[in-house]
Amino acid sequence: MSSPDLISVIVPAYNHENYVQDTIHSILNQTYPDIELVITNDGSPDHTHEKIEELLQLCRARCVRVKYINRPNEGYVRSLNQCLGEATGEYIYVIASDDVAHPDALTVLHRFLSSHSDYGLAVGDNAFIDGNGRTCYWGHKQTITYEAETAVYRTHAAYLKQSRQDVDFNGPSFGSYKSLLSGNYVPNGYLIRKSILDKFGGYSEKAPLEDMYLMLQIAKHAKLKYIDEVLFSYRWHDTNTIKQRGIIERYYEETLRHEIPYAKAHGYGKYLPLRKEFLLGGVKVFFYSRTASKTVLRILGITLYKHRKRAKAESKEQG
Repeated sequence: MSSPDLISVIVPAYNHENYVQDTIHSILNQTYPDIELVITNDGSPDHTHEKIEELLQLCRARCVRVKYINRPNEGYVRSLNQCLGEATGEYIYVIASDDVAHPDALTVLHRFLSSHSDYGLAVGDNAFIDGNGRTCYWGHKQTITYEAETAVYRTHAAYLKQSRQDVDFNGPSFGSYKSLLSGNYVPNGYLIRKSILDKFGGYSEKAPLEDMYLMLQIAKHAKLKYIDEVLFSYRWHDTNTIKQRGIIERYYEETLRHEIPYAKAHGYGKYLPLRKEFLLGGVKVFFYSRTASKTVLRILGITLYKHRKRAKAESKEQG
């Protein structure tokens, strides 16, 4: 019997001393056997480095290969690309250093991708956990509730499906290039075929919405698959509810700008959100219409939340 494919799990870590060990343990507890673990600590000012070091011996005993890079702060996208540069597996699994993969995540996702060569990415649904690792749910405006019966959204996909009713998550429209032009709606905890990543070289430092950029590039080369099973826990802090509309619009505009030439050259120009001139922070910019922005805002709120966490941590470090 041939050995299974090697899966490279990449963990870009920053300022998550309270969570990073939970993340690492969730990888070590995977039912999938052959795992390569690549971790980058992006100059965390807290004790993230020490927390990672405490588990390295256990990681080496469990994994086929372990690569840990502890370096000065260079930013999240560079951490991601450095991890990708070190990865040698046939598949790449991306997980933030405060999230948790469920035990069968890699097994389920690999089972699909290994038998469907026309797909470049597979992902499952996400549960929510709070800062203490307790299961929670979303009320209105992404506020935390612990009552499943009264929750508006019990999982991440439930929220995303409501926000993007134009997409059939269980059908061929999921992850299509034209649908992703209106905003990324792919849940967290995705497994990617590395040969697809090699076609475009990973993340771009010029695209501030790195997840949206990544999904658009993958969609140019392969199909994306949603598996209707909770395989991941996404950590959410109620105190960081997204409200900064202008920042979301600017990030989206900067990321989308990279896609305009490709979209127009390949017949997707009509799917680009309408753009018009308006003032943003006193600066005149071109962007999509206010009507279109309502859909984008709902989808990109979670992405902005991630960026605000990073900016807050970096500001604390510089202070």
